[in-house]
Amino acid sequence: MGKGGGCVPSKKRQPAAALDGSATAKENAPIPVEEKIEAGAEVIEPAAPSSVESKLKIFIVFYSMYGHVESLAKRMKKGVDDIEGVEGVLYRVAETLPPEVLDKMHAPPKDSAIPLISAAEMVEADGILFGFPTRYGCMAAQMKTFFDSTGQLWREQKLYGKPAGFFVSTGSQGGGQETTAWTAITLLTHHGMLFVPIGYTFGAGMFEMDEIRGGSPYGAGVFAGDGTRQASEAELALAEYQGKYMASVVKKLVQT
Repeated sequence: MGKGGGCVPSKKRQPAAALDGSATAKENAPIPVEEKIEAGAEVIEPAAPSSVESKLKIFIVFYSMYGHVESLAKRMKKGVDDIEGVEGVLYRVAETLPPEVLDKMHAPPKDSAIPLISAAEMVEADGILFGFPTRYGCMAAQMKTFFDSTGQLWREQKLYGKPAGFFVSTGSQGGGQETTAWTAITLLTHHGMLFVPIGYTFGAGMFEMDEIRGGSPYGAGVFAGDGTRQASEAELALAEYQGKYMASVVKKLVQT
């Protein structure tokens, strides 16, 4: 008799059913994987299901000189992470100014916990949010330099169909909250990427006039002023919303 109430047939004597050929379907059925087969030293166990769930990745790629764009990026990651099955990943683009120039501009040191990104790594993203300050109504040279390094991706159309959005920082109310994002769309167009604006989906928050607030239908934004003004809660809330919105759009595209 086998342990646990089950019987293991003797290797020396065949069961009667096997001898007369009258075995029933139940007798011929395979042994359930739940039961341990003590046929020797080896014990067969059912394979445990994998508990690792692969999440969709939204890359938040930004350049920030004084930390204004970075503050939006970090709050945006929070919004992305709030959507089940999606994860926000922060990346910086490389600085192009030499240290001595940055010192004279009183630019704070970069957050070493946020890694630099190479152009080739963008292929791994399911969606990308690009953040940058404005320079005369267009993106800063540091971000433009990064886009200029994506030539091979463009040649091979590696970013084709990938959703992307923008968030910006400007020094004044008329400094390019909309044009900075608008002029950047051409870069997405050449890559065949899908521009995802937030429109007016933020609801009443897009129409409030009680305080100065950056941001537009193109994406979140912050007014930096002379560099001393920090992002307001209203501006950060819009950035968090854009993260949620982008994550929801990417998730919906993947599921269709």
